[in-house]
Amino acid sequence: MSQLEVESKIKVDNPVIMRQKISKIASFVARKKREDKYFELAKGYPKKAFRVRLENSAYIVNFKKWLRELWDKEIVVKEEFELALTKPEFDTLMQLFRDLGFKEWVNKDKECEIYRYNKDKKLIIELNKVKKLGYFLEIEYICPRQDLEKARKLIRNVIKELSINKKDIDNTGYTKLLYNKK
Repeated sequence: MSQLEVESKIKVDNPVIMRQKISKIASFVARKKREDKYFELAKGYPKKAFRVRLENSAYIVNFKKWLRELWDKEIVVKEEFELALTKPEFDTLMQLFRDLGFKEWVNKDKECEIYRYNKDKKLIIELNKVKKLGYFLEIEYICPRQDLEKARKLIRNVIKELSINKKDIDNTGYTKLLYNKK
C-alpha cells in the first residue's frame, strides 16, 4: 500500500538556533543514524531509483514516485512505497535486482533528530546532518491522498512558526545534491 509523502526541506545554516525554535513547537522523539544505499539502472543521474535502509533488524526497501502535478514552490509530494524485509528476503530481492541490472549508485549517511509537532503528532520535523552536505530541516507528513490539503496547511504553519525564510527552502533531493558534489 502506498501513502503520500508531503514535505518541505530547508537548508539550515545554524542548527543550534533551529533546534531552539523547534523545541518551542515540537516534542523530541529520538536521535537516529540512517545509512541509505540507492540503486539504479541508468548511467548518470537516474530518473528512478530505490533506497535500502537497515532499521532495527528489518531491511526497508523504499521507492518514491514524484507527483510533480501536486508540487508548489514550497512543498513537494511523492507517492511512497515501502517494504520491510527479513535478511533472507532482502538477499533474495537484491539478487533479483542485480540480475535485472541494478547497481549501487549513491550512499547517504545522515544523523537525524526527530520531533513530533505538538499540534498534530503525525507531522514529523527532522533536523538532519547529512554527510558531505550539511544541515537540513525536513517537515514531513505521511498521509492518504484525501489528507493532502491538511498536510500542506500544517507544513505551511510550521514554516511560519519557525520563521523560515522561503528562499531557504530547497526541495532538491539529497541524492541529486550528493550526485552534483561528485
